[in-house]
Amino acid sequence: MNKVITMIPVRMAATRLPNKPLLDINGKTLIQRVYENVKAVVPGDIVIAAGDQAIIDECEKFGAKAVLTDPSLPSGTDRIAAALKEIDPDGSKYDIVVNFQGDNINVDPRVNLPLIEMVERTGCDIATCGMVFKTEEAINNPNNVKIVMGIKDGEKEARCLYFTRAAAPYIRNPEKSKSHNFYHHIGIYVYKAESLKKMVSLPVGVLEDREALEQLRALEAGMEIRAQVIDSMKLIEEAPADINTQEEYTESLKWIK
Repeated sequence: MNKVITMIPVRMAATRLPNKPLLDINGKTLIQRVYENVKAVVPGDIVIAAGDQAIIDECEKFGAKAVLTDPSLPSGTDRIAAALKEIDPDGSKYDIVVNFQGDNINVDPRVNLPLIEMVERTGCDIATCGMVFKTEEAINNPNNVKIVMGIKDGEKEARCLYFTRAAAPYIRNPEKSKSHNFYHHIGIYVYKAESLKKMVSLPVGVLEDREALEQLRALEAGMEIRAQVIDSMKLIEEAPADINTQEEYTESLKWIK
């Protein structure tokens, strides 16, 4: 049986909302609420990959295991890889690594369960998920990343061929095309442990540099990413999925009790 660990990368240096992990959300800090949500549903160990000592101190208060990582690491992926190396230096302890972002206060951690199963069943390097876009405006917004995959009617998962900020794939003959769906990439990842180590060891890819999407580094290197199409990812539909701005923080206080 595969041994699973969930890593929650988090750091204090958020430019839009300083000290974000320690924000009080109706009696509990943001990082405590995220940790407790994960602990309630995802099997295996949970470790917080922290970029700051203040986060470590907070985690000790509510009993979470946390590992201090270099605050200058460029991404959450690098942060969880560094923390994993610290707690499992010879790579013998864990087979699968879940990356759950430390500000995903209203993302349902149960989304990860079929992704873990997909890695186990298919042997893919990375599993992720997406949702069908509802509007043309959302499709054409470059902040919304699209997954290009050949998914047939009735199917819920497929191999990811590309990720892009452009509106892709182009539909040349709409009247003849069998599928008009565009898929919004949701940045939740489950890795084979070895694949995570490989990804962070690779140089920045050409396509990654152009689109500023690190998952393209894995595709350029020939790694397999699969995605599942999901209908919902929130615990509370009305509340923001994560907290990045003062407005989202204020809105979250109304819903998350």
